[in-house]
Amino acid sequence: MRTSACHLLATFRDKPLKVAKAALQHPNLTPTLGGMGTLSDLLSLLALLAIVGSWLKFHRARDRATGEARRQCERYGLQLLDETVGLRRIRFLRVDGRLSIERCYAFDVSIDGDDREPGQLWLIGDTMTSLSLPTVQLQIPESRHAVLAEDGDDNILPFRPRDRHLH
Repeated sequence: MRTSACHLLATFRDKPLKVAKAALQHPNLTPTLGGMGTLSDLLSLLALLAIVGSWLKFHRARDRATGEARRQCERYGLQLLDETVGLRRIRFLRVDGRLSIERCYAFDVSIDGDDREPGQLWLIGDTMTSLSLPTVQLQIPESRHAVLAEDGDDNILPFRPRDRHLH
């Protein structure tokens, strides 16, 4: 027969120490949460909520990456194919002394509509830190978490001067 905590409290009404000792010594008494279930049920529910919350957070981040990939493809005259943006890598970086998570999203683009080329986008939070497209290799200088400056020259990228030495 299972003994409940209420039955023990009614038996030892004025003696809290005796209630505690009886609860610890009774083998059939399990801790409950006021009729809601056991503690293990609560922990299972919390674990499930944490998994669902993490999935929703990653889904929102993927939506932001899809929007950023679409904007960059429009900026450089490329076509984003099939909504192919997907999380490929996660790495930890130290930015301004703080540990940050940088996510890499891979996707497919087309230059002329008849081909399929790979592209990558690196994000810290909502900020793009690196972009790799078939015609563009863009690394944000110095400050990896600075936002790309929007200017009127959509398809013009500055090149580094090359050292040309003739022998």
